[in-house]
Amino acid sequence: MRELPALLVLALSACSLAPRYQRPELPVDPAFPSGAAARPDRAAATPPGGASAGDLGWRDVFPDQRLQALLALALERNRDLRLAALGVELARAQYGIQRAQRLPQVSGSAGVTRQRTPADLNSSGRPVTGDVWSVGAGLAPFELDFFGRVRNLSDAALEQYLATEEARRGAQLSLVAAVARQDLTGRALEAQAQLARETLAALEASLQLTRRLVQAGRVSELDLRTAEAQVETARFNLAATGQQQARSANALRLLLGGPAPADLPPPRPLDGEPVMGDLPAGIPSEVLVRRPDVRAAEHALRAANASIGAARAAFFPSITLTAFAGTSSAELGGLFGAGSAAWSFTPRLNLPIFAGGALRAGLDVAEVRKSAAVVGYERAVEGAFREVADALVSRTSIEGQLAAQVARVAAEERRLQLSELRYRSGVDSYLTLLTAQRDLFAARQQLIQSRLDRLTNLIDLYQALGGGWTERAAAGAGG
Repeated sequence: MRELPALLVLALSACSLAPRYQRPELPVDPAFPSGAAARPDRAAATPPGGASAGDLGWRDVFPDQRLQALLALALERNRDLRLAALGVELARAQYGIQRAQRLPQVSGSAGVTRQRTPADLNSSGRPVTGDVWSVGAGLAPFELDFFGRVRNLSDAALEQYLATEEARRGAQLSLVAAVARQDLTGRALEAQAQLARETLAALEASLQLTRRLVQAGRVSELDLRTAEAQVETARFNLAATGQQQARSANALRLLLGGPAPADLPPPRPLDGEPVMGDLPAGIPSEVLVRRPDVRAAEHALRAANASIGAARAAFFPSITLTAFAGTSSAELGGLFGAGSAAWSFTPRLNLPIFAGGALRAGLDVAEVRKSAAVVGYERAVEGAFREVADALVSRTSIEGQLAAQVARVAAEERRLQLSELRYRSGVDSYLTLLTAQRDLFAARQQLIQSRLDRLTNLIDLYQALGGGWTERAAAGAGG
C-alpha cells in the first residue's frame, strides 16, 4: 500500500495531450466605420486608451430614474433570465460531477457474506457453509490520469459551464436593451397621443370657425364637411394610438415579469436625454472579445480543444486502481480481534489493441468539432462587428435626420400660422389651410419618431458593444 500515494500524486499531476490553445485572429477590420465621411467631427468618438461603451454599466448609460427602476425590476423578475440562470446552475453542477472524477473516491462499507464451498474445493472433502463478516474502507475504481484524459474532460466541462454563464450574461444584456426600447417606445406613443389630442383640439376649433364662416356666407358647405372629416380623422388617430399604447404596456409587463409599480418616477420626454448621448465605440480587437456571445463562442472553442486531448489520450494505456482495507472474520464478534486485518490492492492495466477504428474516429470527431468551433467563433466576431458598424453608421445619419426634422417642424408651424391668417381674411381656400394642418401633424409625428430612432440607435450600439453585463452592472441589478 505504500506505492498508492506516489501513484496518486503522479495521476493528479498528469500531462495533457490537448493542443496548445491559441485564440484565432479576428476576421474584421482594425477599426470601426463611424460615418466620418458624412460627419468628420464624429470621427473622434473614441477616447484615448480604447475605452468603449462596453466598459459602462447600465446605470451609467441609462441615467433616467424611471428607466433604472424598470431595469432593476426586470433583472429581478424576468422569467427568461431566471431560466438562463438555472441553466448556469445546471452546467455548474455537471462540471462538478466531471471534476470529481479527477479525485479518488473512498467509501466505507460493512457487510456479511454467506457462502457454500463445494466438497471438491474443500480440503475436508465435504461441502462447507459459512459466513464472512467484514468492515473497512474501499477505494472505488480510480483511473491514474497519466495522459490527461480525465483532466481534459474536466476542462471541457468547465469551458461549457463558462459558455453557459456568458449566455446568461448575453440574456441579461438583451433584457436590458429590450426593456429600455420598450419603455422609450411607450414614451414616444404617449407623445404621439398628446400630439393627437392637441391636433384634435385644433381641428375642432377650426371646425367651429368654419361653421361661423359658413353661416356668414363666406365659405361653402364643402369646407364645413371637409373640416368635419378632419376632426373624425383626428379622433381615429387618437384611438389607434391608444391601442398601440395598450400593446406597448403589455409588452413591457411581460419583460418585467409582472406589472410595474405605481410609485415609479414620472417618464421624462424623449428629448430629456434618458440615454447617455455619446457612446464611444473603442477598438474592435478589445471590444468584440468582451461581448458575451463572442466569449461564449471562445469557451466553446476551448472546450473542443480540450476534447481533442481526451480523444488522444484514449490511444494510450490506462491504469485503474481498486483497494480495500479493513477487518474480516467468520464471526461477528471476531471482526476486530487479533489477526482479523484484511486488505486488497488491485491495479488494472487497460491497453487498447483493436477497437475497429473507433478511437481514430473519436479523434476525428473531436478535431472536426474544433474546426466547427473556430468557424463559430469567427462568425460570432463578424456578426458582432457588423452590428457595431451598422449602429455607428446609423448614428451619423440619424443625427442629421433629427436636425432636419426639427427645422421642418419650425417651418411647418410658421406655415400653418400664415395659412390660418390668410384663410380668416379670405385670401386662401380651406384646402390650403387643410394641407398646412396635415403637413404639420405629419412633421411632428416624424419628429417624435426621429427622437425615438436616435435613442433606439444608442441602445442598439450599447448592446452591440457588449455593455450592461459587467460586474459593475450586475452589482447594480440588486438595486
